[in-house]
Amino acid sequence: MEEINRSLFLWINANGDSPGWLIALATFIARDVIAIVPLMIVVLWLWGPRSQLTSQRVLVVKTGVALLYALAISWSLGHLFPHPRPFAIGLGHQYLAHAPDDSYPSDHGTVIFTFALAFSAWHRIWSGAVLLATGVAIAWSRIYLGVHWPMDMLGGLLVGVLSCLFAQIFWLMFGSRLLPLLSSLYRTVFAFPISKGWVRH
Repeated sequence: MEEINRSLFLWINANGDSPGWLIALATFIARDVIAIVPLMIVVLWLWGPRSQLTSQRVLVVKTGVALLYALAISWSLGHLFPHPRPFAIGLGHQYLAHAPDDSYPSDHGTVIFTFALAFSAWHRIWSGAVLLATGVAIAWSRIYLGVHWPMDMLGGLLVGVLSCLFAQIFWLMFGSRLLPLLSSLYRTVFAFPISKGWVRH
């Protein structure tokens, strides 16, 4: 498995002949596209048609729970199964600055794949498909730039599957109490912008 991991990495990883524009594009995808996760969470909670607002907030809470599970699992796996990054062992070419910490599973991969799977399960197939494509692009970019192994990204995908499953079980047990509690807290904290009509009630 390790040999396959290394072979795939070297096949994807950029080198001295790689075009500058592609490295620049990969850098943008690797560093900045992940911002779609907090941005969409905030937008879906604060705005939307009144008829869809409750379902949007259910999606936000379930996705948030899944992300918390995902990050906890990722952190645990990173400590249980430490694995050096490619550049830490002198393999391939590195084009993105990164601390030489453990690589498995990828935090970026874990977050974006969990987010995509959550939308596939609890929103629309098309939105999940778009986000999965985004996740593949982020996974490719971080391997291409030399800071992750392919298996780090596969690990993030598997963590996402497990986290969405846990989140669904959690929601069935506690969702009916959690959403009203969070909504009440939101109305208290955001009372002023709500009163001005800047965000939804």
